[in-house]
Amino acid sequence: MFVSDFGKIKQSFKTELIKNNIEFEEGKHSENKILNTDLIVKSPGIPDKAPIVQKALNKEIKVISEIEFASFFTNAKLIAITGSNGKTTTTLLTHHILKNAGINCALAGNIGESLARQVIEDNVEVYVIELSSFQLDGMYEFKADIAILLNITPDHLDRYDYIMQNYVNSKFRILQNLTSNDHFIYNADDPIILNEIKQREIKAKLLPFSINKTENMVGYINNNQKLIINLKPELIMSIHDLALKGKHNVQNSLASGITSKILEIRNESIRESLLDFKNVEHRLEFVAKVNGIEFINDSKATNVNSTWYALESMDKQTVWIVGGVDKGNDYDQLKSLVKEKVKAIVCLGENNEKIKEAFADVVDEIVETNTAFKAVEQSYRIAKKDETVLLSPACASFDLFESYEDRGKQFKNAVRNL
Repeated sequence: MFVSDFGKIKQSFKTELIKNNIEFEEGKHSENKILNTDLIVKSPGIPDKAPIVQKALNKEIKVISEIEFASFFTNAKLIAITGSNGKTTTTLLTHHILKNAGINCALAGNIGESLARQVIEDNVEVYVIELSSFQLDGMYEFKADIAILLNITPDHLDRYDYIMQNYVNSKFRILQNLTSNDHFIYNADDPIILNEIKQREIKAKLLPFSINKTENMVGYINNNQKLIINLKPELIMSIHDLALKGKHNVQNSLASGITSKILEIRNESIRESLLDFKNVEHRLEFVAKVNGIEFINDSKATNVNSTWYALESMDKQTVWIVGGVDKGNDYDQLKSLVKEKVKAIVCLGENNEKIKEAFADVVDEIVETNTAFKAVEQSYRIAKKDETVLLSPACASFDLFESYEDRGKQFKNAVRNL
């Protein structure tokens, strides 16, 4: 085994590699070693177009993802979750329900420890795996027992030659190798998913969910605002009792609930877990209420679609903090929500012209800031009692911050210092 990292390897990882007698290099890729192998496990952050990857592929060396590699070494049940938005929340919620029900389970993929590290001991019954399109691209023989597809909206198109169908195909790789004994849970409110399903032969059991329709749905919302999962014994609970608020989180709850019913978890246990779940840090995270003004940290929202979901879940007049590194954002899809819910915009970025231009005719007050402290200060000045300040940037963070986590933490610190 040989590890090659073009960047720097953290000291803790080096110590572990040395301890396990694994040869490694950093700051370079030694082609003579890399291209003299039978199998390459590639980090999902490295595109297939990278020269070293292209050379390996031209030599017909197999290049796979870590999830694919690790899956060869486990007999545990695999729950695979993907989507453009909501996959982290759904993965955590599903794990929360399973764990509370006494199932020996673990998180893997984009969250938790790597699957490869965990299968060394392989002492769990179920792995709940969050999968990005980049990870799915390197998977060929992987087979889920339960596959969940939450939604598909444009994202990362630079990795897919700016062709939407390429990105759609990547997401649908989650269905690879499914048999009639497996389950496919999907969002029947997503037109892209529905259109794609019509064109594919899917062997797995289809389990659609919806918040807009009830006919032929396994999970749905009725007119009385009850969440219903139509797998015996039927689960019914009020959506107002859900720990996670907003339409998108109702969808996430339906997906997790259906998964739990497949695994024959008792309704009482599922209901309790849907009631007491606490979301991931930096995702619609309540920070504090200061003089009646609620502050919400949604720094993890780095694209327009994520921010749409955040704004949609706001039930009070909102001061919206937005901005950062624009990834080709189309703000038009936010305009109706902004008009309905946002009283003012506070820009947090180095270049805010596109945001100002997009919303100048929708919002009366738009101010610019370049630190989290100033953004919070301005928002606090504008907001009134019983209103909300929402950090949901719709942009990447690296113009002013190290990461979205850093941006969220600075925001929370600034709120706590008011």
